[in-house]
Amino acid sequence: ADDGIRDFCLSRGLGDVYKRQVIDNAKILSQTLLEDGFDIVSGGTDSHLVLLDLRPKGIKGNEAEDILGKANITCNKNGVPFDPEKPTITSGIRLGTPAGTTRGFGQAEFHKIGTYICEVLNGFQLDGVDTKAILEVQKKVIDLCRKFPIYGGNL
Repeated sequence: ADDGIRDFCLSRGLGDVYKRQVIDNAKILSQTLLEDGFDIVSGGTDSHLVLLDLRPKGIKGNEAEDILGKANITCNKNGVPFDPEKPTITSGIRLGTPAGTTRGFGQAEFHKIGTYICEVLNGFQLDGVDTKAILEVQKKVIDLCRKFPIYGGNL
């Protein structure tokens, strides 16, 4: 797993400090999700990716991808080990930290992102599409991104 992030950093001229921050950010994201009762494949991460198994929450990967996207959080549906779902549906999502880390997010910001993911997915688990939770998280994500603008202040 470490080779993938090493290659990513090398291809972009990024150093060991950035590499360490990407991994530390993924670990805090993983920890935040675990603390809320989500299941992380392999129990955590040592790389730039977090693979979230949604089966314990009864949520499909394609549902999570869609609902998080509406809340301005990008993820990809992803199969998990022994996944009973079709590849177009899946039982998991993949979350990555390089884009947010490049933007300047640190561990505090990834902890917030983890709580936002929990808010949206827990709301969905309980009530289906929870428009209120989605709109609240949309605003929080926009506010967070405004604190870390990219290229001329754009979100």
